[in-house]
Amino acid sequence: MKHAFDSIKNWLAQYPVVYDNLKYAGVILLAYLSFWITKKIFFRIIQNLTKKTHSSIDDLIFNNKLIRYLSLIAPLYIIQKFAYLGDDLQKIIELITTVLIALNVLLSIGNLITSITEYYSRKEKFSKQPIKGYAQIIKISIYIFGSLFIIGVFTGEKPWVILTGLGALSAVILLIFKDTILSFVASIQISSYELLKIGDWIEMPLFDADGTVVDIALHTIKVQNWDMTYTLIPTYKLVENSFKNWKGMEQSGSRRIKRNVSIDMKTIRFIDDDFLKQVLSSQYLENPIKEILTEKIQKSQGQRTNLGLFIEYLTAYLKSQSDIRKDLVSVVRTLQSTSEGLPLEVYAFCSKTNLLDYENVQKEIFEHIFAVITIFGLNIYQRPN
Repeated sequence: MKHAFDSIKNWLAQYPVVYDNLKYAGVILLAYLSFWITKKIFFRIIQNLTKKTHSSIDDLIFNNKLIRYLSLIAPLYIIQKFAYLGDDLQKIIELITTVLIALNVLLSIGNLITSITEYYSRKEKFSKQPIKGYAQIIKISIYIFGSLFIIGVFTGEKPWVILTGLGALSAVILLIFKDTILSFVASIQISSYELLKIGDWIEMPLFDADGTVVDIALHTIKVQNWDMTYTLIPTYKLVENSFKNWKGMEQSGSRRIKRNVSIDMKTIRFIDDDFLKQVLSSQYLENPIKEILTEKIQKSQGQRTNLGLFIEYLTAYLKSQSDIRKDLVSVVRTLQSTSEGLPLEVYAFCSKTNLLDYENVQKEIFEHIFAVITIFGLNIYQRPN
């Protein structure tokens, strides 16, 4: 057999062009076969096995992108080992294949980190944690060291020697990666102090953001506003500037009502017993509230005003509402008077945090105020035309 191969080799040596082309074609064919076997047979078997398991992490890891990156390593390695056939091109072929192998290894590691991040993001325990930002930091670090290795292959220097040489360019590097560094520090602060999680409702007027956090990455926070638009906020801006997180409201199970109506000050006056009887006889006031109001009137001393009576009525009315928290303060108070009347503020906490339910409770309270205020001889201020 060896004699036959030697005879064929000697015969082909008489035709150098054919001999060289056959050598190159053989290497290319061998490289293609290794790619085909690796992708179509080896990894296909692994994918079929992962589909039979109960865990989903192996399905995410052995995705099509990772298989494509890893499958390219085998043919590149074969071409590198037969680079000596290229004679003068040997060093160039070895250089290019080494770089391409390193690049595919880097892309494979990056894809692996992405798959693991996606897997843990689906878990309830980690779904609201900014793990995507940490994954991006790890990927950036790996890509930086990988780039140094590739540069080292081209220059013939060791990676740490190149890294030492980059010290002189530290100012330029800091300028280029300024946002990345700031975002990295901000991500740590956000995670450590639990300032923000996916699913939180935040409000940041600086960026016209008012909605739910749907994604936390290294460089940006993605917010879906209530009008279904999206706002991207640089991560470090959340630490530099103030923003409001409504998570505390949702956790407490209460939402504040703080609105006022302007009373026409010309309608505020002293009242007598006849006026009290007239108010208490109104069919639009609920009997339990009338009893509370009568009790307070009997205990009070001195002259009374229709505004004071109305404030006492509203205070009792709020306490009688099932959707108003009894364990939290409820106050009806007057604010500083203005040229547009005397503001009467309702300050209470609603047990409904959902926007629609909350607005319905608030609407009912103020509709009632507008409806009964005239019973107390008061009017809402309206600017004259």
